[in-house]
Amino acid sequence: MSYALITGASSGIGLEFAKIFAKNKINIVIVARNLEKLNELANEIESTYDIKVEAIDLDLSESENIFILYEKISELGIEITYLINNAGFGLNGEFTDLNLRKQQEMIRLNIESLTTLTWLFAKLMKKRKNGYILNVASVAGFFPGPFMSVYYATKAYVVSFSLALSHELKPYNIVVNSLCPGPTASNFAENAGMGNALLFKLMPLPSSKDVAEYGYNQLKNRNIISVHGIHNKLNVFISRFITRKLMMNIIAKIQKNR
Repeated sequence: MSYALITGASSGIGLEFAKIFAKNKINIVIVARNLEKLNELANEIESTYDIKVEAIDLDLSESENIFILYEKISELGIEITYLINNAGFGLNGEFTDLNLRKQQEMIRLNIESLTTLTWLFAKLMKKRKNGYILNVASVAGFFPGPFMSVYYATKAYVVSFSLALSHELKPYNIVVNSLCPGPTASNFAENAGMGNALLFKLMPLPSSKDVAEYGYNQLKNRNIISVHGIHNKLNVFISRFITRKLMMNIIAKIQKNR
């Protein structure tokens, strides 16, 4: 039976992805650390849409849990047609002032978890010659990011990895999309410790629902990279014509938590 696997599904963009797949009558596996929120979401979706929902609470920043998730899905006899690698987080502050273990956890979740899940499920998709993979990156993946140096670097990895993989897997009828939103109305800024940063005050923020709907449509249209929002598209385009030094100065000013 075909399912969509959505990580980081308890809030924000991941939660909205879960609702969108459900609305489109696609069964889902939702994964996050908060079992209470997952169960609430599962009950809401199952009472609204005629689909099946499997809720699995795991912390994917712990390497062994990635394989536990894969084994649980295999035991349930679930076929993953859509893999939505959404789980991730950021931290704001000077690199040497931030907790090292939290930054290592960020690297494991934003990079290792995404890479390992993609490897595990892409192998199965290759055998079936069918599948969709959406990796949630960020417009941050196109820039260096003072005061969020590790987060920006992890998203640069996601963009580069996804683009290369889209080429490798295209002959097997597998779509790989890198979704690149900018600042979004979610709990990201609060969790990252940057609620007072100018970055989140420059313009009205799109909702998580808007971003997820855009990502879903881009994936179904078989696009490989999707920068959400005209302002973000413009910023990525303009960045080609300014020096890295100027770019870093601009980003530092709008991103420093005041």
